[in-house]
Amino acid sequence: MAAVRRILCPIDPSPFSARALRYAASLAAWYRAELTALSVKETAIMPWAGWLDAPLALPPETPEARAAGERAVHAFVAGAAGSTPARVTIVEGSPAAEIIRVATELPADLLVIGTHGLGGFERFILGSVTEKVLRKAPCPVLTVPRQPDPDTVDADVAFNTIVCALDFSDSSAAALEHAVLVAEEAQARLVLVHVLEWLAEGPPPPSAALDVPRIDNELEREARERLDAMLPEGARERCRPEIVIPRGKAYREILKVASANGADLIVLGVRGRGPIDRTLFGSTAEHVVRHATCPTLTVGTRR
Repeated sequence: MAAVRRILCPIDPSPFSARALRYAASLAAWYRAELTALSVKETAIMPWAGWLDAPLALPPETPEARAAGERAVHAFVAGAAGSTPARVTIVEGSPAAEIIRVATELPADLLVIGTHGLGGFERFILGSVTEKVLRKAPCPVLTVPRQPDPDTVDADVAFNTIVCALDFSDSSAAALEHAVLVAEEAQARLVLVHVLEWLAEGPPPPSAALDVPRIDNELEREARERLDAMLPEGARERCRPEIVIPRGKAYREILKVASANGADLIVLGVRGRGPIDRTLFGSTAEHVVRHATCPTLTVGTRR
């Protein structure tokens, strides 16, 4: 989250959205950034009828109803953002398209969005607003899952332990840069994770003439050297990062490391964000965002 000057947080009247806005407000105060809360009202369309040539827009709201709706949005933002000033923007249209448009026009340095957590988000990610935003966002996206205990309220954001997952791609390098900056700002513990997946689906057949332990050790040594080489100058001294190299399926191992270390934030790269990109489907990033119990920061390749 280098040079965070403008933060965009899409909202709806839900507890998931309120929690995301609390995170966005805390980060805005932390970075002295401008916070914009975006409410998108979907354009109401009457369903198509057989005797009509095209669907018709429903009658427009009365001025009184529109004013009441806007007051409700402002009250929601004031309640969730607390003392952090937030500009409220209310637009009409397709939620995902409007979020991307506003993020691009601001331009936003960080987009914070709530998910429906381990239940709803798992069921609705495909085709959902959040999933579309993750694929097309022009900036890093912080996804905030639902509160583990619905009866508690978050205090201000505290990133005490940050887990950064790296696969040596360009987007992975960008993710590391953000993770280091946050760790330095928060004086957080930084854990770097690279998962060796080469035997993730099981060992080679007995007939394979492979010295598996030797190859495994060599891969780990090489991975440690590459991770160490990726660190920005001075980061070793400032962050004292720990390196963890588990074996298995990448997303499962990342989540295990995050859970074992009590991570407050997971950072990872997302390759090739773009309007027709589909790499998030079935990817490590998608699975981590779906199942993480802490916020996840996804960072695309620099443009």
